[in-house]
Amino acid sequence: MTKLYRTPFHNMLGLCCASSSHCSRRTSKMALVAEFLGQITFNLGASEPTYPTVVPAPDFDPDKDAARIETAIKTKGVDEQTIIQILTKRTYGQRREIAFAYERRTKKDMISALKGALSGSLETVILGLMKSTAQYDASEIKASIKGLGTDEESLIEILCSRSNAELLEIKKVYRELFKKDLEKDVAGDTSGDFAKLLLALVEAKRAEPSNVVDYEKIDEDARALYEAGVKRKGTDVKTWISIMSERSVPHLQKVFDRYKSYSPYDMQESIRKEVKGDLEKSFLTLVQCFENKQLYFANRLNDAMKSKGAKEKVVTRIMVSRCEVDLKKIRSEFKTQCGKSLYQTIAEHTKGDYQTALLSLCGGDD
Repeated sequence: MTKLYRTPFHNMLGLCCASSSHCSRRTSKMALVAEFLGQITFNLGASEPTYPTVVPAPDFDPDKDAARIETAIKTKGVDEQTIIQILTKRTYGQRREIAFAYERRTKKDMISALKGALSGSLETVILGLMKSTAQYDASEIKASIKGLGTDEESLIEILCSRSNAELLEIKKVYRELFKKDLEKDVAGDTSGDFAKLLLALVEAKRAEPSNVVDYEKIDEDARALYEAGVKRKGTDVKTWISIMSERSVPHLQKVFDRYKSYSPYDMQESIRKEVKGDLEKSFLTLVQCFENKQLYFANRLNDAMKSKGAKEKVVTRIMVSRCEVDLKKIRSEFKTQCGKSLYQTIAEHTKGDYQTALLSLCGGDD
């Protein structure tokens, strides 16, 4: 069961509310907290712009939402529509506030109550939304390496598509949730060059983008990738791993462009010729994400919904994990690439409450 983590902000909010006699001081403290939260959002946005479909609900009232959810859960047959309507239209921060309000109200844990009231695909979506993006990613990684056999596809999708900042947060949360190191779990569940690549990514040693374009280094890396692969017999995978796990994304975009002047094949074609299996899938995912991460997710969604017996797990994971990150941009890439909107595609390939929840997260038709 997911715990609701009380952050320093909640402790600050608690402190602010403790002394009711100092009302004005409390108000100014609340204003400070609000300003602090505003700055954090701003600073996070500065590194990588976000394109969310789920944004903070205006006129947000956690007590009112908690009361409505309580009624929805108690209703005979459960009022799923109200639960969907509230939780898919609130940000993670707001959902936590609702959970705290629910607990104050009912003396019960809201996540356990939702677990008991919901089932199937809808339950998976709603419980996923009750985790932060990093908690959700960490749980998905844990699920993909737990038990017999590894779900390499999920592991590749998450570890090869997340930024440095996201990976560092995932590692921290993974340790908090499971009392284990992500590196050790990944190493224990994968092998060979595939394991080496994933572990290099988990180290999160990728250089940050620089304002200076180093043309010499771009040329050097492009030539090194060519000489380590297409030019020789066999592949020097170690060189490929170090370049692809340590260089910044803008640098690599220029490297892949330059690479074409050395190799008769582009980077993706070279990968297909040189390596196979999970290693091939991982390198391809990396290159696709470096070139256009939102297009990568759009293609994943399209393939998952078009496949026989729609790969629900993939669809759910992308919709839940990206709705507060870049789902709006994924939507526009989807429309360009597939000639049909993501909204219409979800409507065609899913049904029931699960469909309602996904369409609400999608946030509109294009």
